[in-house]
Amino acid sequence: MTTQAREPERGLTFEKVWAMFQESDRRMRKMTEETDRRIQKMTEEADRRQKEIDRILQETAREMKETDRRQKETDKQIGKLGNRFGELAEHLVSPNIVQKFNALGFHFDDISSGLRQVIEDEGSGKKIAEFDILLENGESIIGVEVKTKPSYDDVGDHVQRLKILRLNRDRKGDKRKIHGALAGAVMPAAVKAAALKAGLYVIKQTGDTVKIEVPEGFIPKTW
Repeated sequence: MTTQAREPERGLTFEKVWAMFQESDRRMRKMTEETDRRIQKMTEEADRRQKEIDRILQETAREMKETDRRQKETDKQIGKLGNRFGELAEHLVSPNIVQKFNALGFHFDDISSGLRQVIEDEGSGKKIAEFDILLENGESIIGVEVKTKPSYDDVGDHVQRLKILRLNRDRKGDKRKIHGALAGAVMPAAVKAAALKAGLYVIKQTGDTVKIEVPEGFIPKTW
């Protein structure tokens, strides 16, 4: 039996190398196309999300603008309502306040209320202070500020108002003692304490009358 010798394998040929390059190039193109496709998909998704974010921001801006408009309208209405409550509080305080202070020994014979009592600068004629109520007799003046619900700022503002009244009366040669009072339909405890510390009488609404708070040791400030 004759055994035929196997022909030895040939090494790398040009054709094989070329085929390998072509296969590598095909795979590279496929990978590049897949990468480009993924990048395109990611870009489109990012654009979509950005458009959605822009839409939400624009909608939020519109809602904030509308909310701001409504808040301003609400503040305006509350301001008007607050003025009405202030007028109501003033009308509740005025009829009773003379007898309450007279019970403390003042004996007032004049009360100026209703229309705000305006203090004007003698040089320019401009308004520099105004009072809700002024109580006067031959020895004393009490300037009363009436608020629905007084605040810390109201205490400081009224003290400045009384200083202006003192200067105004000094220029006129009026040497009467000046005291101050802060009245409120609702009087927060902390504001009451601040007013008393500043030397102001505190007037609280009680039903259809008023009560002047004169705690033990209280000394009203004189301007």
